[in-house]
Amino acid sequence: MIKRLMLVLLTTTVFSASFSQQTNSLIVKVAQPTATIEPTMWGIFFEDINFGADGGIYAEMVKNRSFEFFKPLMGWTVNRKKFVEGEVLVVNRGEENTRNPRFLRVTMNNAAKGDLGLTNEGFRGMGIKKGMRYDLSILYRQPQAHTKLHIELIDTTKRVVGDTVLSLTEAGDSWHKAAVSFHANETVLKGKMNIWFEGNGVVDLDMISLFPGDTWKNRPGGMRSDMVQLLADMKPGFIRFPGGCIVEGFDLSNRYRWKNTVGPIEERQLMINRWNIEFPHQNAPDYFQTFGLGFFEYFQLAEDIGAEALPILNCGMACQFNSAELVPMKDLDPFIQDALDLVEFANGDVNTKWGKVRVDMGHPAPFNLKMMGIGNENWGPQYIERLKAFQTAIKGKYPNIKLICSSGTDPKGERFDYLNGELRKLNADFIDEHYYRKPEWFLQNARRYDNYPRTGSKVFGGEYASHVDKTVGNNRNTWLAALSEAAFMTGLERNADVVGMASYAPLFANVDAWQWAPDLIWVNNLQAYGTPDYQVQKLFSLNKGSKVVPITLNNEAVAGQDSLYASACIDAATNELIIKVVNASDKAFNNALQLDGVKKIAAKGKLLSMQSDLTAVNSFDSPTNVAPVESTIAIKNKKIVLNTAPYSFSVLRVKLE
Repeated sequence: MIKRLMLVLLTTTVFSASFSQQTNSLIVKVAQPTATIEPTMWGIFFEDINFGADGGIYAEMVKNRSFEFFKPLMGWTVNRKKFVEGEVLVVNRGEENTRNPRFLRVTMNNAAKGDLGLTNEGFRGMGIKKGMRYDLSILYRQPQAHTKLHIELIDTTKRVVGDTVLSLTEAGDSWHKAAVSFHANETVLKGKMNIWFEGNGVVDLDMISLFPGDTWKNRPGGMRSDMVQLLADMKPGFIRFPGGCIVEGFDLSNRYRWKNTVGPIEERQLMINRWNIEFPHQNAPDYFQTFGLGFFEYFQLAEDIGAEALPILNCGMACQFNSAELVPMKDLDPFIQDALDLVEFANGDVNTKWGKVRVDMGHPAPFNLKMMGIGNENWGPQYIERLKAFQTAIKGKYPNIKLICSSGTDPKGERFDYLNGELRKLNADFIDEHYYRKPEWFLQNARRYDNYPRTGSKVFGGEYASHVDKTVGNNRNTWLAALSEAAFMTGLERNADVVGMASYAPLFANVDAWQWAPDLIWVNNLQAYGTPDYQVQKLFSLNKGSKVVPITLNNEAVAGQDSLYASACIDAATNELIIKVVNASDKAFNNALQLDGVKKIAAKGKLLSMQSDLTAVNSFDSPTNVAPVESTIAIKNKKIVLNTAPYSFSVLRVKLE
């Protein structure tokens, strides 16, 4: 089945070829650089979809920690020996605290452990690790200091695998914070947390939080270290955030507002995630955004992994597939001001309003923001009209900030053609193109940018993924998908003077709580693994180079002849030639690489190869089933014989001496 599919794909590529040819002669013109590869060429795209933030990279283990979900006790179960009306109440402070209005009021009647308690189910369970420290914190208020909390981590049989006692020692009308740390003695994939009350009288509770001790950089209330490490290992040039469609929102009330995501955690206003109700086949009624992962944390993450920050802001338009709601032009100023204030937040000093917010959050140095996106997958004249207003204001105050502009949802058609034309008239810095297509599209479009204008607006391949199946809900991260993406990416790299940035999407998916597939990295409560697509993205990013050099077959770019795709570049920092070759055929080839324009090269090169059956995938049990294998390759007389296996991707690095 897969071989027949590939034969169909290959016969529809730009260059049809016979499988009978067993040897290809490729020429690499090492001394003739054609384009500069920007440090931002290969990046990552983050959106809070598939429980990517809460329940994902944000390491909070308690679901609905502040009782602000649409159903205030969603995620919680009240445990009691005897029902007493009103002993557990959800209280709404209303105007007293509009950002975090609800809290829980518990009335104890000489309660002992086991009489009255709460259980939190976590995000599809809580991942508990043997020997790990867990940090619990809580906001509380009580008339008298009389309450003890018995904290338990339990497994699926309700067996306790870690516990402690927290005494609430402050009394009065003010809120106080209490915290305690303890260790687990077993590993559990889907545990829960119990809180048992001991005491008599009333206690108010809010912001009940539990974090593992091994967060990224050991930051309290931080991110899952294993997930961040997978990103850091890619050495991405940029990280785009916070999306994606959540930027737009189902309607404008549901749009992402960055100012609600900074400052003290307890003052960040929770909001329903627009993916909560988007797909009936993957309904997620418990999907909300706490914004514990907010814009400050996004900027900090970018800094941690050496990536440029690329925030995307709402342009005054909600999702046009949903409500298509928009703000009249006369009311657009607050949206534009949000963009101007974001630059001040990222780059301003302590004497500016928003720069001081950043400083007060613990980051005195500026984040050095260089670019931002205006709108996400928006289209039509209404988008262009609003974009012009943003462009005028932002460039007027911050002329060096690069703006990323939407070309809609598809890489062709009337909408795309209109936007592409209008954006180029505006001399847009970057035009954001998205491609979610089948593998044959990626193979057929390796030459997409060969004839694009070499001056004016640059292209940002902001979202792409090869979909091997028919529906969003069933797509698999197979080697076929990754291989077709690798072929397409050789075309992006060859045209680095046109394409300045590119990123796969979406980034993360929780295996028990996803809405969209395929995705780059899959996680459960304890593990994370990179898909074959991740391995391809990583190979391109780690072998980026700085200058494109031509690699040709029969005097043409290698973009489908004999089902081969290739690109080449020079890494000036290491003085190496990097050659990438994709063999999308079911035949093995001997590729004779002739290096023109070099005086001397090393006798051996480093070869990284990926090859597998087209249906192969990675998994939690076999996370590197499809992954690069490193070897060496001999070089004689400035010639290299590179054997490419069927359905393979090879990256060769050769030292120039």
